[in-house]
Amino acid sequence: MTRQSESFAFVRDLATRWDVVAVIVVVGVIAFLGEASRGLLAPLAQLTAVPLSLDPINLPWYAARTTLRMFSALALSLVFTLTYATWAAKSDRAGRLLVPMLDILQSVPILGFISVTVVFFMSLVPGRVLGAEFAAIFAIFTSQAWNMAFSFYQSLRTIPAELVEAAASFRLSPWMRFWQLEVPFAMPALVWNMMMSMSGGWFFVVASEAISVGHTSIALPGIGSYIALAIEQGNLKAVVWAIATMLIVILIYDQLLFRPLVVWVDRFRVEQEPGMRVPRSWALTMMRRSRLIGAWTAFFYATVRATSRAVAPGVPRSESGRATGKFDVLWFALLIAVIAASLWHIVYVLIANASLREVIDVCGLALITMVRVFVLIALASLLWVPIGVWIGLRPQAAEIVQPIAQFLAAFPANLLFPVAVFGIVTWHLHPDLWLSPLMILGTQWYILFNVIAGASAMPAELRYASDNFSVRGWLWWRRVALPSVFPYYVTGAITASGGSWNAAIVAELASWGKTQVKAHGLGAYIAEATAAGDFHRIVLGIATMSVFVLLINRFFWRPLYYYAERKFRLT
Repeated sequence: MTRQSESFAFVRDLATRWDVVAVIVVVGVIAFLGEASRGLLAPLAQLTAVPLSLDPINLPWYAARTTLRMFSALALSLVFTLTYATWAAKSDRAGRLLVPMLDILQSVPILGFISVTVVFFMSLVPGRVLGAEFAAIFAIFTSQAWNMAFSFYQSLRTIPAELVEAAASFRLSPWMRFWQLEVPFAMPALVWNMMMSMSGGWFFVVASEAISVGHTSIALPGIGSYIALAIEQGNLKAVVWAIATMLIVILIYDQLLFRPLVVWVDRFRVEQEPGMRVPRSWALTMMRRSRLIGAWTAFFYATVRATSRAVAPGVPRSESGRATGKFDVLWFALLIAVIAASLWHIVYVLIANASLREVIDVCGLALITMVRVFVLIALASLLWVPIGVWIGLRPQAAEIVQPIAQFLAAFPANLLFPVAVFGIVTWHLHPDLWLSPLMILGTQWYILFNVIAGASAMPAELRYASDNFSVRGWLWWRRVALPSVFPYYVTGAITASGGSWNAAIVAELASWGKTQVKAHGLGAYIAEATAAGDFHRIVLGIATMSVFVLLINRFFWRPLYYYAERKFRLT
């Protein structure tokens, strides 16, 4: 046998091995989906007939159900991002309304969404577990979608001018420009924010799966409801089992999904530095070398190309402009009607049930929470911006940090309740101070992940120029590093700020067994109102939080964002 034939035989044998690995992975994913989907159409009464158990043997099934919910919510978040953020970025008129709406949606706490929507989703499939699953998936969606939309919006608004000119010179249609330029340019930052969204879903998984609104209590099988039961019973051993299960699940989907995505989107960097170490992923290598997955990939690309050819011709520019204008008018009319109806109902509820004194008290609680948010965001920025820049400039470090950061970001604040409650009660600490760090526990990672994405996108020629001119120390940070990551940092800080307001509901009212510790703030007010099923107090708390977040974003974060977009974009 010749050397050439031996090499061909080796490559063929290698492909066969990757096919075997691919079959194992595909069969495992199918089995996972089948196991996780079991019982979705069962009667709702089965949830009470078969109560949750803290036996660790149930954790694999609970983990499968939770993971299925989170990936379903992530898929919905991706669709929402590609449509909503694109529209907001491409239409100035729509953006004036859609971006503030995104600020409001981000500020509405997850308990607010649950209290309003749980009855609606359960009515879609009456008497079935699937209705409660819809409610849980939507709740997780509300903890994932907003930061992805902000990231994609920021990327579309900061595309380098030379890339836009290249797309115009190639006469790309809007459809082709979207998929050939805009989505690839936004993908590196979007993938990091998708990882953050998954972690954000874990952070609020207890509220999503252990639904308790007034007299309505639903505990769906999952890690979140497992944690809620362990906290209620004060079972520290069960909490440790839940943490170990979370770690295993995060490592698995990091290796099978997010690590391959990070390696794959490296090809979409604005420029590639010669001699730079190329990131690797065994799962991506398997997908590229497996003939089974290759066949499915070819079919997918053929479908996309056929769709592109069908959509590419489009309509004449003038007709498209007129159609867009009419659509905008109709959309704005619909939104104004919905907003007017919502405001009327909110005002009616408040006028009918809330006194002026209570409104003033709630605004005072909101001011306390606002101070906590600003202080915590400032401290998190001082810590994670330098670390994020260091990691983003070193791909080897990013490979190590990625799964660790995902796990830490996914760590629910509820899991630290035993430590917080024990420490506060034992040493007579002040809850207003010592419960505050729980607010930033899950949201600080928005800053880290976005800064890593910004540092990794820093042009190599900029770093070479700073090296040639011997720019070092604080001058390098002030002239090179901070301007490069500033637009990404602002995006992360906006989502971290909104997430901190949301996390206040979990952090300002901590309980372990029968012991409860409460900090003064709007989060504790909403949590207590939700547990009591007091609808008018829920509305008052959510409306106050939305107004505060909207004003802060409008007069602080949004001007800072536009400054970053105008001053520091790559042109």
